[in-house]
Amino acid sequence: MKTNQRQLQKDETRRKLLAAACGEFGKSGIMSTRMADIAEAAGVSHGTVFVHFDTQEALIRAVIEEFGEKMARRTHELARDCREVRSLLTAHLTSIIEFEPFYARLIIEARLLPPVARDTFIMIQSAVSFHISQVVQQEMDAGTIKSMPIHLFFNTWIGLINYYIANADLFAPGDSVIKRHGQSLLEHFMSLMKKGGDQVQ
Repeated sequence: MKTNQRQLQKDETRRKLLAAACGEFGKSGIMSTRMADIAEAAGVSHGTVFVHFDTQEALIRAVIEEFGEKMARRTHELARDCREVRSLLTAHLTSIIEFEPFYARLIIEARLLPPVARDTFIMIQSAVSFHISQVVQQEMDAGTIKSMPIHLFFNTWIGLINYYIANADLFAPGDSVIKRHGQSLLEHFMSLMKKGGDQVQ
């Protein structure tokens, strides 16, 4: 019984550390956040962090993996019932808003992070790509949007969104880029994709 209680406490402390790390990484950057900062945010001693994670890289890897799984799962939840492109892309924006600070850091610091960061990006983008590949082809076949390789549709959308998120200091300093500009980005993108449509000014 004591062993079970001890394990439950250990698991809870690990969850607190992962949540605190995700929050601190989102605020201060993944590579510049100290283990001491995470310990303070989690309300534990500095040494407790190392009981659960031998190195800073191990903690970063665990946070990124958990984040990727959560965001991919949330994307699937929001997008699984979407039957047209606009609602699907709206669902994608909603999933980003829920995780935007940390997602932005992944975009900005990707080249500095462990290889698992790339795997996480693939996981997140695959969740979106899966739904896009189903819905977009239907609208292309129906003639409501321009015909093009689906990978170009997908990469154009992701590139637009990620560019704005990576440059949040220019487009929405101190605020969520997607909350501030998501709707206008969606409208602009849809105008580009619409067959014979005019661009939004």
